[in-house]
Amino acid sequence: MPAQVTNYKCPACTGPLHFVGASGRLECDYCGSNYSVAEIEARMREAEAKAAEAYEHAQANGDGWDTSMLENEWGDEAENLRAYNCPSCGAELICDVTTAATSCPYCNNPTVVPGQLSGVLKPDYVIPFRYSKEQAIDALNKHYKGKPFLPKEFTDKNHIEEIKGVYVPFWLFDGVADADIEFDGRITHTRRSGNYEITTTEHYQIIRSGSVGFSHVPVDASTKMPDDHMDSIEPYDYADMRPFSISYLPGFLADKFDVSAADCAPRADIRCKNSVIESLRETVSGYTSVVLQHEDVQLHRGNVKYALMPVWMLNTKWKDNTFLFAMNGQTGKIVGDLPISKGKWWATFGAIAAPIAAALAAILFFL
Repeated sequence: MPAQVTNYKCPACTGPLHFVGASGRLECDYCGSNYSVAEIEARMREAEAKAAEAYEHAQANGDGWDTSMLENEWGDEAENLRAYNCPSCGAELICDVTTAATSCPYCNNPTVVPGQLSGVLKPDYVIPFRYSKEQAIDALNKHYKGKPFLPKEFTDKNHIEEIKGVYVPFWLFDGVADADIEFDGRITHTRRSGNYEITTTEHYQIIRSGSVGFSHVPVDASTKMPDDHMDSIEPYDYADMRPFSISYLPGFLADKFDVSAADCAPRADIRCKNSVIESLRETVSGYTSVVLQHEDVQLHRGNVKYALMPVWMLNTKWKDNTFLFAMNGQTGKIVGDLPISKGKWWATFGAIAAPIAAALAAILFFL
């Protein structure tokens, strides 16, 4: 439908629009015009109501997480989206029709095959990118700085420019945890008696009970994205979370979830359980050490929502190994795998060792 396609273009000059995190607006590189997301949404779908419904905490629904709200299909908006499939790693990516996907952000395979978007849940929420590509590149350069043994493949300028902005899929779990916890509080005293040092340990039984409510416990829903990387760049500031609109997609890729909410539920359970234990542990003070003795945690599982989180990514293959740089596109927090070039290491070692060896040889010669 022509009226829908033109909504991705600048109303002033028909150039492509992209979302800029610094200004929080959709901007045109050609004529400099800028628009709020609300303005573009009004042009995109006149009948679309503003998705500003207040989020309600879920009530317990039996023993499982309530996924009944995850039945929101794309509908007419699918006509404005394009799906890409990577034949190398199997990634399924979504973007708007103005975004050209030239390589896969997960495996860097240059061949991506366009296809029709179908059978995909529409996200409930999105946290827009706040950091621009230029800021992500600057952060990556700083991450590499002071690491002289990095292979040239990592520090090459053209390579760094390949960094991509990807909306990573997350399931957000809500619920309540009731816990009865027993700790062993230990107070240690040390004194000297003659030539001996005597250590005495007092043990105290500490009992804590309480309830903790959870809202938006995040679990990434992509097998391509390592869980430890996603955990490391958390947390996200949910104050910036908005009802999803495809107006946030121009210029970025969005990964399609390939792990169901049900399969992610065990990770959510563990995170909720550990959080309530840690919360009760923080109420204990005045002891040399505190050891968990017994736990009884009952989870009352609530609703599950689907959200997209902003991540800047650079994937590099070196000597048959994959190295991933990831940066939280909202907060700028980064994590990255870095190899060591043995050639550079030995070259540096030789440059340092050679003059030292020569100096020692000279000293020995005159002894």
